Amino acid sequence: MPLPRGKKATVTAGSRIPKLHATKKENQEEGSQVKRSSSPPHGAPKKRTAFIDITNAHKVQISLPGRKKESAKTTAKKTSSSSVSAKNQANLKKSSSVSSEGTTPETERADAVEEKPCEEEAQKDAAAPVEELVAVAPPAAREVPAHLQRQQIPEEFDIDSENSEDSYMCPEYAKDIFDYLKRREEKFVLCNYMPKQPSLNPEMRAILIDWLVEVQENFELYHETLYLAVKMTDHYLSQTPVHREMLQLVGSTAMLIASKFEERSPPCVDDFLYICDDAYKREELISMEASILQTLSFDVNIPIPYRFLRRYAKCVNAGMDTLTLARYYCEMSLMEMDLVPERGSLLASACLLMALVTKDLGGWTPILQFHSGYQTSDLEPVIRRLYLMLVAPPDDKLRAIRNKYSHKVFFEVASLPLVNMDILEKALLQ
Repeated sequence: MPLPRGKKATVTAGSRIPKLHATKKENQEEGSQVKRSSSPPHGAPKKRTAFIDITNAHKVQISLPGRKKESAKTTAKKTSSSSVSAKNQANLKKSSSVSSEGTTPETERADAVEEKPCEEEAQKDAAAPVEELVAVAPPAAREVPAHLQRQQIPEEFDIDSENSEDSYMCPEYAKDIFDYLKRREEKFVLCNYMPKQPSLNPEMRAILIDWLVEVQENFELYHETLYLAVKMTDHYLSQTPVHREMLQLVGSTAMLIASKFEERSPPCVDDFLYICDDAYKREELISMEASILQTLSFDVNIPIPYRFLRRYAKCVNAGMDTLTLARYYCEMSLMEMDLVPERGSLLASACLLMALVTKDLGGWTPILQFHSGYQTSDLEPVIRRLYLMLVAPPDDKLRAIRNKYSHKVFFEVASLPLVNMDILEKALLQ
């Protein structure tokens, strides 16, 4: 809406009038380039160089609701009185700074028209009740709610301060992140789903996992990719009946999805078709990918035991050989159907305790209890099942994990003798 010439724009509640005075410097530069008219039209006030050319603006009048029309002379008399409030004086100073160039008697009288509403508003503010003034005051600083306050970590349990200069380690949030992942595990608790799979059995599943370990080695994928692929496979099989001929397709597709989630440079679809010996078509793999994602509601960020294992090993400054031995136990547990319902954090804790006892590095310390949230009594049932799994004679058909961890790169931990059960019992009683 055009403005009357010689009047300043006033912004009121709900007003959409642009703040022309906000661009005073730019307008002055533009105004200096416009030729000034030596003789303005008869009856029209002078142009204001700060607003460039608004010749026809004087023909339009703005009527604001709730304001009475007053003549410029009457308003000028009222504003010239000595009863101008402090707020009005501030507005006058502000307006004088905006229209410092090109001011004429006509513009002064036009500016005075706006002063009466300002005076009325000042009187209203003075008469406003105290409650209203308090309401518009800036809120005082509030205390952070208890559930948003950061957890205070005792100095003897602080394992992240040493990485305070490494932003990639997220030392400020590391404890909160793993506490969140531990809470998130409750959403992904599984049960023994084999009764729902008439065409499958635990041995078939173990063969699939053994094959996925070989895929992970051949493609040189992260260990996180392997664990996530196994988790997605189990969650999909727990909800969807699958024929045995399609089991390999489910596993390879889960590995493809996990690679996209974890890897920097994941293998492509053709790579997974190749490792399946072209037993499936491209359309089948893509269709299976969509089926898995829809079944999991696209929530593939499943907490895996491998992440917890590395975190807990840091609590006791475990060496790479000790961590690798715990990883060997943890990876062997992937093939055990009885351990599928166990939470990843609990499984990782049991594997680490077995590795510590095997290496004669102590038992479950207070710092491990603090960061894991588990006592030795919580770990006992899982450790017993792990021990029975490891003490059982190896299956010649399922050698991928044992062969993998028999290599020098992995400190040949698969060839280490299993710790005596009596020693484990003593560690569990501490």
